[in-house]
Amino acid sequence: MSENIIEISGITKHYQVGVQAVKALQGVDLTIKKGEYVAIMGPSGSGKSTLMNVIGALDTPTGGTYVLNGTDVSRMSDDQLAEVRNKEIGFVFQTFNLLPRYTALENVMLPLIYAGMSKPVRLKRGNEVISKVGLEDRATHKPNELSGGQRQRVAVARALVNDPSIILADEPTGNLDSKTSVDIMRLFGDIHAMGNTIILVTHEEDIAQYAHRIIRLRDGLIESDTVNETVTLSQQQV
Repeated sequence: MSENIIEISGITKHYQVGVQAVKALQGVDLTIKKGEYVAIMGPSGSGKSTLMNVIGALDTPTGGTYVLNGTDVSRMSDDQLAEVRNKEIGFVFQTFNLLPRYTALENVMLPLIYAGMSKPVRLKRGNEVISKVGLEDRATHKPNELSGGQRQRVAVARALVNDPSIILADEPTGNLDSKTSVDIMRLFGDIHAMGNTIILVTHEEDIAQYAHRIIRLRDGLIESDTVNETVTLSQQQV
C-alpha cells in the first residue's frame, strides 16, 4: 500500500466567466504522505482555494487525476464525492459552520448521523473527541454560548469524529484574535502528533509556519514546495 494519502497528477481546473476562460489550476502535481502537516499558501487568484476544493472533493478537476487514500476521486459523481467527503475528509472552516440550535456535542455528532451510526455509538465517539479538544465541560452549550476559540474547537472535534484520512483546514484562525489563534494552532499540533494528516490553507505567513511543509502557489502552478526547517523552533518559542 502506498504511503501517500494524496496523489495529484496534472490537475487542471478551468472556469468560464462570461466570455473569459479562467485557468485556475494549470497542471498541478502533488503528493502528500500519511501523517504530514502541510500548509498551502498563495496570493488571491493563485489557485489555492481551487486546489483546496479539489482536495476536499468539493469540486471536480477539468483534467488530471486525484487519488485519495488509494481511490481515484477525480471522475466521481456528486453522490460519490459526498460519500468521500463524509468518510475521508474532516473540514475546519474559518466561519466554524456550526448549527446554532444544536449543542456543541450535537454539532460534533452530525457526521456520524450521516454515516448511519447508532445513537449510543454517536454519543460515545462524540464525547471522546469533545474531550480531545478540551471542551467536555461545554458539551451541552450552544454556539452562541461559546467563545470564538471554543466554537473553533467544536469545529475541530466535528472534523475528527469520523476518524478521517485528512483534516482540511481553510483559514482556521481567520476569525480569531492572535492569542486564540495560537491556542488553535497548538491544538492542530497536538492532533498532528496523534498521527493525523493535516492540510492547512492560509494566506497568513505566521500560521503557515506551524506546518512542517509549505507549498506556495502562483498563477495556478506550484511555485515552491519546501520543508519548514524552523517549525520546531517557532513552536518552542510560542
